[in-house]
Amino acid sequence: MQYRTLGDTGIKVSRLCFGALTIGPLQSNLPLDMGASVIERALEQGINFIDTAELYQTYPYIRKAIAKHKDVVICSKCYAYTKKDMMESLANALRSINRDYIDIFMLHEQESALTIKGHWEAVEYLIRAKEQGYIRAVGISTHHIAGVVAAAGIQELEVIHPIINLAGVGIADGSTEDMLQAISLAHSAGKGIYGMKALGGGNLLTRTEEALEFVLNIPELAAVAVGMQSPMEVDYNIKYFSGAEIPEDLGRQLSRQPRRLHIEEWCQGCGSCVLKCGAGALKLRGERVEVERQLCRLCGYCGAACPMFAIKVI
Repeated sequence: MQYRTLGDTGIKVSRLCFGALTIGPLQSNLPLDMGASVIERALEQGINFIDTAELYQTYPYIRKAIAKHKDVVICSKCYAYTKKDMMESLANALRSINRDYIDIFMLHEQESALTIKGHWEAVEYLIRAKEQGYIRAVGISTHHIAGVVAAAGIQELEVIHPIINLAGVGIADGSTEDMLQAISLAHSAGKGIYGMKALGGGNLLTRTEEALEFVLNIPELAAVAVGMQSPMEVDYNIKYFSGAEIPEDLGRQLSRQPRRLHIEEWCQGCGSCVLKCGAGALKLRGERVEVERQLCRLCGYCGAACPMFAIKVI
């Protein structure tokens, strides 16, 4: 496993970051022991970086998995915009993971300089928490190019977690090329950057090697968070990120692993995906979209059409 330092933070992370959303109740909803064992398998093979969030409800998995692995870098995030709410969110993370500190704590899903300004009271609390040793770095996650550009110019924000993939799936306000320019700008400002959604929320699974190769060739990315929900996925991704030969049987087994289309709770029922679906598998039911699984081809075209990034293949 290769390791890089996140910008000017001094925090050294594995290039492959374990994205914890996939194992939790919002997606695969693995039993606690099973989910924790998937994380442990990753840690045992050199991954030292876990990405999570208060929203994901995966703190119990991480707590169990890191019990025997102390040198693990953890990043969490929340939507708090007041001092009180941020204090409670950070305290919950520390208590739930059973650690004295969290390496990186972020504002979740920031859109622009305006949204960051609206959360500044929470940022000020994180700055004080850093001074007291409860966190090591402050940052934001974002699906927006404007979010990356804004954070690049704010000294207190040290780590940025942007969406980036070869097809631009989920980028809210521009193209892949636009996001790459923003990432370059932020990197030149000394920000630590690690990418998300390299596989477009599962919508690029049919182009896995091409998609992973794309993000690994972005020099500004210290790491890439990839969601993993099985030992096979862990083994495959670690071998790929390490440049090791991938056994043919592992690739075949992984390609046969059952997948399903997952509609997130924040679907707004705009209907863009329904219009995009050539199989007629998506229907509007009230204010939400539902999938008729017997018709779904798992092509991922609907995910690329969703402005809220609410559709994933898992």
